[in-house]
Amino acid sequence: MKNSPVSSPLDPAVLDAALEGVHRAGMPGLFAEVRDGDQVWRGAAGVADVTTGRPVTADMRHRVGSITKTFTAAAVLQQAESGQVGLDTPIGHYLPTLVPGARGDAITVRMLLNHTSGLAEYLPYAYPSLKAFPALADTGPQSFDDHRRTRFDPVDLIEMGVTAPAVGTPGGTPGVYSNTNYLLLVQLLEHVTGTTAEQYISRNVIERAGLRDTELPTGPHVRGPHSRLYEAWFGMIDPPRDYSVYDMSWVGPSASLISTVADLNRFYGSLFAGEVVSPSSLAQMRRTVPIISQEGRRIDYGLGLHPMEGPGEGTFWGHGGTVWGGGALAMTRADGKRQLAVAVNLQRWNSLDSTGRPQPHPIDEALATLYRVAMYG
Repeated sequence: MKNSPVSSPLDPAVLDAALEGVHRAGMPGLFAEVRDGDQVWRGAAGVADVTTGRPVTADMRHRVGSITKTFTAAAVLQQAESGQVGLDTPIGHYLPTLVPGARGDAITVRMLLNHTSGLAEYLPYAYPSLKAFPALADTGPQSFDDHRRTRFDPVDLIEMGVTAPAVGTPGGTPGVYSNTNYLLLVQLLEHVTGTTAEQYISRNVIERAGLRDTELPTGPHVRGPHSRLYEAWFGMIDPPRDYSVYDMSWVGPSASLISTVADLNRFYGSLFAGEVVSPSSLAQMRRTVPIISQEGRRIDYGLGLHPMEGPGEGTFWGHGGTVWGGGALAMTRADGKRQLAVAVNLQRWNSLDSTGRPQPHPIDEALATLYRVAMYG
């Protein structure tokens, strides 16, 4: 890796090889787009269906999980620009019944956006077999099947997170990543706009960025060409099981987006060009605090965005996301010129060691190589 933030021009052969390397390491299928100025490379490797051998293609639509949070955050920032929402106003001012009492007065909109609210993650309460999370060895995947068609009420999910033991004090750092925060932001959007979050985000974020293959789903199916999504849950589902047909109300408009790698790059390019929110809002989105990610790592996190960087290599901004069986990552260099979006169709491929920690897997190293080649050449 060169110790310089200057990336090399795109080399299709090197990128193709890096993509193929992830497939050979054990990923059933993946696809990606890398942009450098006017240069665009798209590639795909492996299969979309392990039974039929149907190949993945670079234009497939895909569940991109928490990458949705950047879209939700942008929508909230738009409302802040128009004076409907104050970033440092307590959430209890807007939603007193959802976060009642002193906590509603102490937790601000900004704390929800950057995960410093101290509110717990609701997922282990909504999915009984995940109750022991983050003690992975004591969790199981049984609930995934139980909830394939469950229509969750977001207010019920929020209540699970709000009534669970707090994971920190409001505004304290490091914060703790929690989907409860973004479900509350969805409710906030609906409260101040008088429409559904899906409609608001579709009109004012997705359409404003010119995205043609991106949507918040209303049903359990992914429309158009897509891959099956294989969940291994740390080796406990063997062989991995397909969860591509799934009711996404368990995360709602905070992590249910369906998109393509081309649209993801187009979105972040548009966002960083100041076409989705104002430059001052974008500066707010890039103000980071330390938080603990869902994987237990300490990362810096802004308002629906976080930076990723290699040593001496300059900063890339974006977000990652996972759903049951699927994952995606989108990164854009700080100057907006170099971009990577990648989608994978297997999740939680690491098995657990005797202490219950995920063991390294060849896929991890192969993905790191792909990211390095994509970002720096």
